[in-house]
Amino acid sequence: MELSCPLPLTESARVLLGHGSGGRLSADLVRRFFLPRFANPYLDRLDDQAVVDVGGQRLAFTTDSFVVRPLFFPGGDIGRLAVNGTINDLAMGGARPRYLSAGFILEEGLSLDDLATILDSMRAACEEAGVLLVTGDTKVVDKGSADQCFINTAGIGVVEHSWLLSADQARPGDRVILSGTIGDHGMAVMSRREGLEFETEITSDTAPLWDLVATMLEGSSEIRCLRDPTRGGLASTLNELALASGVGIELDEARIPVRPAVYAACELLGLDPLYVANEGKLVAIISEAQAPAIVERMRHHRLGAGACVIGVVTEHHPKMVIMRTRVGGTRVVDLHSAEILPRIC
Repeated sequence: MELSCPLPLTESARVLLGHGSGGRLSADLVRRFFLPRFANPYLDRLDDQAVVDVGGQRLAFTTDSFVVRPLFFPGGDIGRLAVNGTINDLAMGGARPRYLSAGFILEEGLSLDDLATILDSMRAACEEAGVLLVTGDTKVVDKGSADQCFINTAGIGVVEHSWLLSADQARPGDRVILSGTIGDHGMAVMSRREGLEFETEITSDTAPLWDLVATMLEGSSEIRCLRDPTRGGLASTLNELALASGVGIELDEARIPVRPAVYAACELLGLDPLYVANEGKLVAIISEAQAPAIVERMRHHRLGAGACVIGVVTEHHPKMVIMRTRVGGTRVVDLHSAEILPRIC
């Protein structure tokens, strides 16, 4: 009789697919291999961007890579995703996005019509967000060496205020605010990939969030931190915030909005919506006093119409996320240890 452990590997001499999940293996990879070699005050914050001072001007700088499969999905494609994802990382630092770069790794055999569609999508996304793509690079690799098209982006934004928005700023009593439904993007990609059909089509929520963030910043200087819950979903994002700030977070499951079609798709695939990627939503940690006013401002913006308070920051169970379930129990919302949905963004 052979015995095997059902738990995923956490120790390996080689890179695993789970190292790209945005969960426990991803965090371990960064902390064990990257931070010790490149440690500095900007990188050590592990925010979605670095805010640096250049000649007295605060600038935000970020980079990202996109390897989504399939390239085209309901609500978007890899091109639109690359632009919006980079813009949103800048916006989460309170920066107005200004300039982007894009590097393309193209596989031999990629349809030129598909490439043109991706580039047109990127151009439209840049125009919508008011940013310029000012430099780039293209490489072509042998057939079988990539998966049609990978895109790397970098972005520069301007921070026009003096506040510090960072993952280590959460304080007990603060409120956790979510801008809308979760799981839309991940399930849109998975439904197309797996050929799943539902009565209501699931559409990616990919969108540029800077305008919503600007609306929020105009209403309060007591926004502690902002994050867009992409890889690893809402659960991973909140765990990162709890860890960085040394606080506990308590969620109310009944308050977390999930579209019925997304919930059904997750049930069919055995997934938890809390861990599914989003590309047009944000999480905000805001002081208790200012939270109601900010939620109201968000609800008047098309990208924040579903904004709601989903939890509270607490001094109890530091560095952990706890959720009160719909049936009245509690559960720990931990970082996952494996790749749940590969190649989502």
